[in-house]
Parts: sequence; structure tokens; C-alpha cells
Amino acid sequence: MNKQLKGSLITIWIFCVASIGGWAQSQKGDLIRIMVSPSKPDMTYRINQPITFNISIYKFGQLVQGAEIKYAIGLEKMDPIVEDQVILDSGTTSISADALDQPGFLRCIVSYEENGETYSNSGTAAVEPDKIVPTVPYPDDFLAFWQKHILEMGEIPLEPEMTLMPDACTDRSNVYHVSFRNADGHIYGILSMPKVEGKYPAILNVPGAGVRPYYGSFLNEDVISLQIGIHGIPVNLYDSEVYDNLRHGALNGYWRSNLDDPEMYYFKRVYLGCVRAVDFIHSLPAFDGQNLGIIGGSQGGALSIITAGLDDRIDYLMSFYPALCDLTGYLHGRAGGWPHLFRDEFTNEADKINTAPYYDVINFARQVKAEGLYSFGYNDNVCPPTSIYAAYNVVNVTKGLDLYKDGAHWMYPEQLAAGQKWLLDKLSVPRD
Repeated sequence: MNKQLKGSLITIWIFCVASIGGWAQSQKGDLIRIMVSPSKPDMTYRINQPITFNISIYKFGQLVQGAEIKYAIGLEKMDPIVEDQVILDSGTTSISADALDQPGFLRCIVSYEENGETYSNSGTAAVEPDKIVPTVPYPDDFLAFWQKHILEMGEIPLEPEMTLMPDACTDRSNVYHVSFRNADGHIYGILSMPKVEGKYPAILNVPGAGVRPYYGSFLNEDVISLQIGIHGIPVNLYDSEVYDNLRHGALNGYWRSNLDDPEMYYFKRVYLGCVRAVDFIHSLPAFDGQNLGIIGGSQGGALSIITAGLDDRIDYLMSFYPALCDLTGYLHGRAGGWPHLFRDEFTNEADKINTAPYYDVINFARQVKAEGLYSFGYNDNVCPPTSIYAAYNVVNVTKGLDLYKDGAHWMYPEQLAAGQKWLLDKLSVPRD
């Protein structure tokens, strides 16, 4: 085999492994596997019902005899109620925990050390989660605040620009780098459109937290898809260091920027930009004008709910583990959503606390008129399920839950596929 061909095959192999690694959080195989789960099959308990966690330690598929573990039990993101350690003579045990006297989630975190490496996992029990209520208040002028700024934004010309990206196009989809004016600056995104002329439904794909380029979504489907960035910078600088420089520089901790002023808070232009993205989709001649869905995870899960709450033109929403839910939970002795703004004294100031209700997912969820599917796991330590349920419970239209109860802040491939299929089916997109 010549060196050039051998090198090409190695490169292909590395690429394939890296691509598969995109699912690493749900597919990786650890040397030590810690299994932690509430004993009830549905992992759901009643208020004042005792809770038991089953724990097992595996190595090479076999129980580890005499494993010494440490465990901590408490509410998500809060100080443990109980901390202890125990030796698992047979590699497995059950640990009883006190019942909760109110709705919420009780989490058991287990760690085990071997050869200097520490392994950990958690299991989380739900306690009447359908009764969780928000802590964040609803401002009297909430709707007026957002309606005013949406109307002001409507006075600004859209001025869309579309640049074909030939290398990104497929045999069925044209792909464009696009921009259009926002209330402040521009929104940039990647637009994919079917090559065959016609009228199509559309999907707005809103981003998770961070600063990065984008590559498009739902390519080769008979649907228009717009994947946007939120920071007012082009999203096609694939070989540039600009994203790393911004991530560690000017945009580091952007979610705290101007938190003390509702008129200046960073997410104001973000939320308005999502509405502006709906304007852009409606400007496309190929859009059928009637069928529009939105999808996102984490920060994007929040933005999907927020956009649907602000804009009745959204027909269906798919939200994976939404962030920014019930931010003030920490002020009431329980977990709040990412970015955990009020967990420390640095942000626990009156002006910042007063700004939060204008941006909390809870108050947008109250306005949602779009049918939605919400998907998350009980072990999420970034967007705690208590905060998500606080938002889900106030949604007052047709809605569904797709729970992956042992999941954390990641998606199983099956979970992502189910959410995408649900949205495409609702939009009546034909499937191959």
C-alpha cells in the first residue's frame, strides 16, 4: 500500500472515530460503570413517600466485590442532606433516603475510586413533579415590555443577504450563509433550502450556549431550515480563531452582561433576534407561509419556548432540556436553571433579581400557543429538572413529555431522532 493511500485511510478512520465521538456522552464505555437509580421503576414518588436508591458497581460487566463507595443525597445543585460511605460486599446495595415533603427531585451522587481514578454517577428521583410551581414573579408590564420592543424592531428594514455556500450544498439542498438586521446589529445564520422549486414548511434551529460556527441542519429534507447564531457575528468562519478569542474574551460570561438593567441585558437582542429570524423565514418565497417549527437544546431549548411565547407564528416547538427556567429558584432554597445566576452573592443584587423575570423562560411559557414536545432527563445538573418542570407546568396548550429519566445534560441519539421526527411529522414533511 503506498504511503499516500495509507495516510488517506488513516485520516478517514480518524474522521469516522471523531464523528462517532459526537455521541460520546451517551455512547462511551467507562472502565468502571456505576449504576444508580431510584428503586421504583417509574422513578417517581409521592410527597412523604420514602425513597430508595439502588447502587451497583461494574467492571468488565461484573459486579465489583467489596467496592467502597461514597454517596451524597440531596436536592439538585444544593448542599447534600446526607453524606456517607459504604462497602458493597457483593458489589450492589440499596440506600434509603428521607422522603420529601414537597414536590421536587432528590438526587443520589455516587463516587468510586480505583487506581487513582475517581468515577461517579447519579440517580434522581422525582416527587410529584407535576405539582412544581415557579418561584419567579410575573411583572405587570411583561407583555408591554416585549411588545414595545418588537414593534420598534418592526420599523427597521430587514435587509436580508444570502450567500450561496457551494461546498456545503448537497444533491438535494442549497446552503447559504445569511444575515439580516436585528433590533441591534445583525443576526447571522446558515439557511438550507430544497433545490426543487416549490412551497415548503420551515424550521428555526436556535443555538445552545457558547460561541461557535454553524453548518446547517435538516439538510436533504423537504423543509426550509434556518440555523442562527445569537452574537451578531458571521457563523461561517470555519478556519478562524475568532470564536475562541470571543469565547475567552469579549463574550466570556455574556449571560451576565448588563443583568442589572432590563433594557440593556445581553439577552434582549437575542430574544428579539429570534423573532427577527421568524420575519426572515416569512420573507422567503419558498416558505409556505403556514407551517413553522422551532427546535433547540439547553440555551436553544429556552429560546424555542421564548420565541414561541413571543411570536404566534410558531406552530410547533421541540425543546430539549431548556435553560433559563425559574432562575430565582436559588433564592427559595432550590435549584434554578442555567446559568445559575443567583447561586452566589456576586449576582444576588436587587437590580439583577428584578431584571430576571423579564427574561425567565417561565413567563414566556405562559404565553406559548404552539403545540410542543419537551425532552430531558432527571440527572441533568446544568438545567435541573425542577427548573424545567416549573416552566413545563405553566404551559397551557397541547404539550407532551419525552423523558429519558437517566439522562443528564446530553441527548441519546434516539432522543434526538425522536424529537426531530416529531417536529418533521407535525410539519407534514415527507420522509424517505
